[in-house]
Amino acid sequence: MANTQSMCTSFMGELLTATHNFGTAPTRGASTADTFKAALYLTTATVNASTTAYSATNEVSGTNYTAGGVSISGWNAPTATNASATAGTAFTTPTASITYTSVTLSTAFDCVLIYNSTQSNKAVSVHTFGSQTITAGTFTLTMPTNNTTNALLRLATSLS
Repeated sequence: MANTQSMCTSFMGELLTATHNFGTAPTRGASTADTFKAALYLTTATVNASTTAYSATNEVSGTNYTAGGVSISGWNAPTATNASATAGTAFTTPTASITYTSVTLSTAFDCVLIYNSTQSNKAVSVHTFGSQTITAGTFTLTMPTNNTTNALLRLATSLS
């Protein structure tokens, strides 16, 4: 059997649990999971891959919506699997839907920013959906299946 160049898939999964720290910061002293939140943004906002942290600028506002959004109740255990000798995927998804209860958000919004409020509000990911408004209702973001092709957060590697 020949050796094959590839990033180790276990390493990708361990990135999601902060097992590895190649620099001097952040130094992880806690063994508990961080708190992640989900904030909604107006259709006129610019929230994208270059977003580095949560900001209240262009976040929705309205009845029963708190700046900063809602806490995500928990995450499935990060998993890493091999698709082949040169490709693998690490993934995780929140364990429950993200829900904003009894809100009135009359200005159109179309995205959610997932961010780590424990680690200086550092941005994790931006997810878009069709433009929405809501009056005295519950807005729910249903989470996808937690697997290699559908999970909310996925890291993948492959060599060409």
